[in-house]
Amino acid sequence: MRQAAIYFLFSNGQLFFSFDLSDFYSNWPYGKTQKKANSYSQTRIIELVLPPESNHSMPELKEPKIKIALEDIATQIRRDILRMVHGANSGHPGGSMGCADFFTALYFQIMHHNPQFKMDGIGEDIFFLSNGHISPVFYATLARSGYFDVKELATFRKINSRLQGHPATHEHLPGIRVASGSLGQGMSVSIGAALSKKLNGDSNLVFSLHGDGELDEGQNWEAIMFAHHKKVDNLISTIDWNHQQIDGTTDNVMSLGNIREKFEVFGWTTLEMDGNRMQEVVNTLEKAKSLTGNGKPVAIMMHTVMSKGVDFMENDHNWHGVAPNDEQLQRALAQLPETIGDY
Repeated sequence: MRQAAIYFLFSNGQLFFSFDLSDFYSNWPYGKTQKKANSYSQTRIIELVLPPESNHSMPELKEPKIKIALEDIATQIRRDILRMVHGANSGHPGGSMGCADFFTALYFQIMHHNPQFKMDGIGEDIFFLSNGHISPVFYATLARSGYFDVKELATFRKINSRLQGHPATHEHLPGIRVASGSLGQGMSVSIGAALSKKLNGDSNLVFSLHGDGELDEGQNWEAIMFAHHKKVDNLISTIDWNHQQIDGTTDNVMSLGNIREKFEVFGWTTLEMDGNRMQEVVNTLEKAKSLTGNGKPVAIMMHTVMSKGVDFMENDHNWHGVAPNDEQLQRALAQLPETIGDY
């Protein structure tokens, strides 16, 4: 009996890749094979066994032709967000849905991270969410990438749940390194973590996400100035530039002008991207990584659409912190097909 082992990546309890073994063995006669595994972040070995009665030889393996369906993960995360917020009748769906592509790219392709969570984060990239009210997208991403069981998403904002409205370390939820949601503090925390990595000789990176309306807080600009002065060049901070905040558009509440120019004046290296085009998100984050280590922190201006994916919710600040009702939920989910399995 001949056999061989091939490594693949699979989804969180659901099929992620359906593959035809003829892609790997030019004369493989047995058609398509499907497998399941427990986590996207885990790799499973598949033993391919030729039946003893077969006369087929085992030629050299060809390069696998597999494309990770990041868009499908992002769609599922958007479904998770809506169902979580609806189930609690409370939460912040707008910014969460707008940032689903960013979180998917970050956790499923860009960051070097370990779902076997350790608070100190030594030897891995780490992420801080500054605008903690978009916790639904953070929790859904953590669950889908293997930090905890996706079924726990059903407890969002419930009494005694680890998934509180704003992330906190008190609940010891894997993946959460700081309490956030008191806006304006995440930049300072991220800079401190990045400096700690430098002091520890840890070459990994720190990523952070901030809302555009959050930049109304003055503490951000003190930290932004400090990061350049201290050459915190292992930090990549992304600004969700969706032009919306809880009381209206950012132009009406507090005009921010050109955010990219502000960061450049403060001495940062800057990039800009459409945060709802997956390949552009991946490419820009990869570009940002290549710009680290050059004496400057890196900032990405990410243009997103609030509530991206559901037409009647998009670009409307009223969905900043409002849960959909039963009828709205069904209308919304009809626009977001279930791709890798609801919790």
